[in-house]
Amino acid sequence: MLDIRRASMLCIASLLSFNAITAVSASVNPIVIKGSKLFDSVTKEQFFIKGVAYQPRGGLLTGTDPLANESTCVKDAELMKALGVNTVRVYEIDPSKNHDACMNAFASAGIYLLLDIATPKHSINRQTPEYDLSLYLSFAAAIDAFAGYSNTLGFVAGNEVSNDKTTSAASAFVKAALRDAKQYIKSTKSRYIPVGYASNDDQYIRDAIKDYFNCGDDMSRADFFGVNLYEWCGTSTFQTSGYSERTKEFENYSIPVFLSEYGCNLVTPRPFTEVAAIYGPDMSGIWSGGIVYEWSQQDNSYGLVQIDASGNVTPLPDYQNLKTELAKVSPKGVTMDSYSANTQASQCPAENENWQASSNLPPTPSEGGCKCMTESLTCTANAITFTSGGNDTMIGDQLNYLCSNYNCSDISADGSKGVYGAFSFCAPEDKLRYMYNFASAGDSSKCSFDGHAMAAQPSQSDVQSCSKIKATSPNTGINGGKVNSSSTSASSSIFGQLNFSILAALSSAPLILNAVQNFM
Repeated sequence: MLDIRRASMLCIASLLSFNAITAVSASVNPIVIKGSKLFDSVTKEQFFIKGVAYQPRGGLLTGTDPLANESTCVKDAELMKALGVNTVRVYEIDPSKNHDACMNAFASAGIYLLLDIATPKHSINRQTPEYDLSLYLSFAAAIDAFAGYSNTLGFVAGNEVSNDKTTSAASAFVKAALRDAKQYIKSTKSRYIPVGYASNDDQYIRDAIKDYFNCGDDMSRADFFGVNLYEWCGTSTFQTSGYSERTKEFENYSIPVFLSEYGCNLVTPRPFTEVAAIYGPDMSGIWSGGIVYEWSQQDNSYGLVQIDASGNVTPLPDYQNLKTELAKVSPKGVTMDSYSANTQASQCPAENENWQASSNLPPTPSEGGCKCMTESLTCTANAITFTSGGNDTMIGDQLNYLCSNYNCSDISADGSKGVYGAFSFCAPEDKLRYMYNFASAGDSSKCSFDGHAMAAQPSQSDVQSCSKIKATSPNTGINGGKVNSSSTSASSSIFGQLNFSILAALSSAPLILNAVQNFM
């Protein structure tokens, strides 16, 4: 049966999302995308983001979810409305909590939500990138929790994951996660909500990464692209700040682009003179606005307001300066019906010394695929292996040993070569089980590994359950991601008569939704 804990996480978030559909006020109309611009879906007027990063910490706040703290967000929503803000970017939430009160408060203030679904706990590590089942489920839970609110503007699938030329290969994994988030929304939600990416402004990869997230088929392209840009400091200008060069680079871009963070604080209090450029004729024809970093004062001194230990909120000079500048601007947009959109995808960047991300993306994680694999093994991990202290360290040490002595390509992924093992998306403990089986080569006398492994005998029912999982192609991942077929076929011998053809069929992992349906 489907793992109850994982299914419960999705189920709880889905129920909360269902309730939210009727709970949220009708103060705002959903935002939609046409070409490179955002529009109000009802009035058809162009929408410009006037946003602030919102992740208050300290004081009376507990946990990491600012949208589950009604007493705080209701006060903040009113202050933001007075500031002239229409969007908040939130970096982390708890999908199991109820967000109706805060989302209603923001909707009543005319404020939309841009939500990062990649968080410090569930995101792709730029140094050792992988895209696994736990990340997929985390993204799905966050989407479920907020898809029902009319003021959910979009989801951010990654923030500065590839931040220089040494980490560019990680973008292949982010793009796969983005693709699957889009597919999940399209398959399960009544309203499509855009999914995009937020990048830094590294000189070596800025051109490649913007094209990478806008190339390929429609499902693998980002719906929008954000740039965290801190070039304009103090009373700079459009020309001297570098904003003019950045604007020129996006002249022919076919999806919306906006400043996903801005507000250099080398000069304080910040005068926010860049606001006039962002929403004026220099930039408003290309950019869809921007998000000031950040709402509450922290040790980094970017705050617009100070929140004391009792939860009292006091506007700082930065708040007043930003309010003054926002009041001066009224960007001139176009109407949705009169706008002729450019929908041409960018050309995928060539791989070179600065850009190493392959256009072949990892396959979609499959709950059924990993379950089927682990239940078909003749040598697996001993239960005590995962209950002893230092679990993560032990798993890492065991995998390091096994991969130093045996071929680990079936559980590995290479974003630069675009080659992904058939079980590269499985959990570390499942990968360890697989490698014990691989290393023992069907010989039960070799299935010990210092007491960490034990012999197993799959039941016929397990094999029959696995047969329900169907693949679209045995050696090609979804959207062209190549599965390491040579290692997969080589592994078949270690399963002997255990119908490895079923496992080989999993090389193109089906969507988790299919797996859920098969095992319900």
